[in-house]
Amino acid sequence: MIDAAVDAIDVAVYAIPTDAPEADGTIAWDNTTMVMVRARSGRTVGTGWTYGSPACAPVVTGQLAGIVQGRDALDVGGAFDAIVKAVRNAGRPGAIGYAISAVDVSLWDLKARLLEVPLHKLLGAVHDEVPVYGSGGFTTYDEDQLRDQLSHWVQEQRIPRVKIKIGESWGRNPRRDLDRMQQARSLVGDETELFVDANGGYSRKQAIRMMHAAEDLDIAWLEEPVSSDDLQGLREVRDAVLPDVTAGEYGYDLYYFARMCQAGAIDCLQADVSRCGGITEWLRVAAVAASHGLDISGHCGPHLHAHVAAATANLRHLEWFHDHVRIESMFFDGTLDPAGGTIRPDPTSPGLGLTLRQADVERYRVR
Repeated sequence: MIDAAVDAIDVAVYAIPTDAPEADGTIAWDNTTMVMVRARSGRTVGTGWTYGSPACAPVVTGQLAGIVQGRDALDVGGAFDAIVKAVRNAGRPGAIGYAISAVDVSLWDLKARLLEVPLHKLLGAVHDEVPVYGSGGFTTYDEDQLRDQLSHWVQEQRIPRVKIKIGESWGRNPRRDLDRMQQARSLVGDETELFVDANGGYSRKQAIRMMHAAEDLDIAWLEEPVSSDDLQGLREVRDAVLPDVTAGEYGYDLYYFARMCQAGAIDCLQADVSRCGGITEWLRVAAVAASHGLDISGHCGPHLHAHVAAATANLRHLEWFHDHVRIESMFFDGTLDPAGGTIRPDPTSPGLGLTLRQADVERYRVR
C-alpha cells in the first residue's frame, strides 16, 4: 500500500507565439498561454495544464494549493470535491474552472506515476486507439496556407477527418466562408470527412442558410453555428441542417452539460478537460452524454485528453488542434503520432507518458 501525500503544488505561466497570425469567426490571436501545474509527492511529479488566462496562476497558488497540499496523493476524487466546494463564492466558470482543471490533471498524473501505471490503464481503458481529426484552418490563412495544412493531415498523416474555421468576422463574410469550404472539399477529396466550426459567429437563420448553400460539400460536423449559450438556437439549427451540430467546449460543470443534452441542442457533446474540471469531471460529463444516447468529443489539448478518451466508452473522437499539438510537441517528450487518424496512449509509460523538457520551455515563461 502506497502512503504518499501531496507535498507541493507549483504553477508556471508560458506564452508561446503562434507560427502565423490566427483567427476564427469571432476572435484573433498571435500567441497562446499555457498555465502549467506540477503536483509533487517526494520525488514524483505529476503535470497538468490549461490553455487559459495568466489569471489562473494566482487562483492555483492563492485558493487551491493550500487545500490540496498534505492530502493523500491517491485521493484525487476527494481533492477535486474539496477544491470545487472551496470556490463556491468565487464562482467556478472562467479562470477558476481552468485552474481547477489543471490541478486535477496534475493529481491524476501524479497518482498514476506513484502507482507506476499508464493513466488510461488506471482509469480503465476501453479503447486501444483514439480517433482524431485535424483542426486548424484559421480564417487568416490564405489559399496556400490552407492547402499546406490540409495536405499535411490528409496526405502525409492520413487523417481521414479535418476541420476548418468559418463564420469570419461574426458572419460578415459568408462568400469567403463558402469559398474556403469549397476549397477544403476540393483539397481533401470525397473520402475525407469535412468539419467546420463557426465559433458562434452566425445568427440562427444565417447558419441554416450557410449549410443549405454548402449542401453539396457533404459537411459532416457543424460546431457552434450560434453561441453555445443559445440552446434554443442550437436546437433550431440542428433540426434544419444535415451536419451533426455540436457544442460544449465552454462547459464548466455537470449542470451546463445536462442542460445542453436535455435541450436536444446537439448531436455530439464536446467537453474540454482543461476547462470542465479536469479528468474527474470529464468522466462524469461523458456519463451525462451517454445517458442521453450521445457521444462525446474532446476539445483541443490532445495530450490532456488522450488517456481519459481511451477510457471513455462513448467517445467519438479528439481534436488534433494545430496550436496545442505544436506546443505540446515543443514542451514534452513522449508526444503521440496521429498517423492513420488515431493516437495510441503508451501502454508502458506511467501517467500521461510525457516528460517535460524544462530547459527548452524556460524561454517562454512569463515572469
